[in-house]
Amino acid sequence: MIRLTLSQRLSLVFCALLLICCGALAWLQMRSNRMHEQETVQRLSRGLAEHIARSGELMDARGIRDGEVRALFGKLMSVNPSVEVYLLDDTGRILGHDAPEGHLKRDGVDLAPVHALLAGDTLPIFGDDPRSSSGRKVFNAAPLWVQGRQVGYIYVVLAGEQREALAADIAANTTLRNTLWSLAIVAIFGLLAGLIAFRWVTRPLRQLTRRIQSFDVDSGDPQLPLPPAPLRAGERDELSILQHSFAHLGQRIGEQWQQLRQQDLQRRELVANLSHDLRTPLSSLHGYLETLALKDASLSTDERQRYLSIALSQSHKVGRLAQALFELARLEHGGVVLELQTFSLPDLVQDVLQKFELAAQSRQQRLDAEIPAGLPPVEADLGLIERVLTNLLDNAIRHTPASGRISVSLRALDDAVMVRIADTGPGIPLERRDGLFNTPAALGSQRPDSGGLGLLIVHRILQLHHCQIRLLDSNEGAVFEFSLPLAVRRPAASAS
Repeated sequence: MIRLTLSQRLSLVFCALLLICCGALAWLQMRSNRMHEQETVQRLSRGLAEHIARSGELMDARGIRDGEVRALFGKLMSVNPSVEVYLLDDTGRILGHDAPEGHLKRDGVDLAPVHALLAGDTLPIFGDDPRSSSGRKVFNAAPLWVQGRQVGYIYVVLAGEQREALAADIAANTTLRNTLWSLAIVAIFGLLAGLIAFRWVTRPLRQLTRRIQSFDVDSGDPQLPLPPAPLRAGERDELSILQHSFAHLGQRIGEQWQQLRQQDLQRRELVANLSHDLRTPLSSLHGYLETLALKDASLSTDERQRYLSIALSQSHKVGRLAQALFELARLEHGGVVLELQTFSLPDLVQDVLQKFELAAQSRQQRLDAEIPAGLPPVEADLGLIERVLTNLLDNAIRHTPASGRISVSLRALDDAVMVRIADTGPGIPLERRDGLFNTPAALGSQRPDSGGLGLLIVHRILQLHHCQIRLLDSNEGAVFEFSLPLAVRRPAASAS
């Protein structure tokens, strides 16, 4: 069911009131025309009763002359069947008439309208109809004098029974024709009004249909659709709700489409950068292996060892990239299930630092750990968190110059333990910080052994733990920070 808006409802109410006013005016006009017609008939017949009163001796001193009355009244009603003539005494009682047997319903009429007519009151004036128990019709009347004395009245009903029957028959035929024409006209106008009202009421629906048909999320417009206007309080129009819902849906689809395009762009960049980073060590590896194959006999033992060492190093780089790509694919496609356990984060940090001691010493770098005593245990996947620390420390060592410093610090929070890894390397340029953990922006020819994939892996692992890694502002080097939730203390099982 479609609910109309307030303006549409007010318009319909106005149309209904207009129709009612038109009907009332038409009724008043018809009533005015009928009154005018009856006044005209009464004016035209003003002298009829007086002429009848003078036309013959209807009464004498002995009383009514019934034969002459009936003969005269019969002739008059034959000449003009629309009138009915009655002879009244001075009290209004009917003394003579020519009505058929059983048609007379009254034995007298009220003389007040007769006196008003004779006094010249405003027409039309209605008097009693003797052939109706309660009807009133226009009439004409004149006093009847006998030997200088008023003995009664001539009372003429101007719209008699025969006239009314004939008028009713004609009116029935006319009414039937008028009804048929009216029905046809009303049907035509109703159809037109219905079509207009249908188009008017369904206009918002057509507008919404055009919006849906023209909706194109991939139109090339980089701007997202504007947020839909909020619904007014108490608004219950289904079309407005539907338009609002579609606008909200369009905005949501636009946002998701932009996210998909951004993710697709990130994957394209990842593939392009990986192709470049793989091509460089593979080309070097192929070149040295080809040299060994072609010049093996002419190479000295030292040269052969050097070429093999370089080939192994390039092979190791390719292996690391392939392993990192495999891990990233597993993390992104839900191939990793967390195995949560409670462990001591300081112990894990010490173990990871021991793995990098030799690498740091060979680069003349210093590894420091700031671990306060009494840190509570955390709950996480031990193997994945070790991978996070390994990737971050590996990046820090590879990008920190000789005599540099890499530090790992832990700090207890209310419900977590904060981990911070800082180095004294060149840091990350501002133009590469945006999307650092979502795009492989760190990959490229300038850093052929970069940690771009490593940072992506770190970000995905911490996302699985509902944690986030942050790059802090620093005057020297790069500073990464993340937190792990504390282990939930469960009540000890009671002894049986």
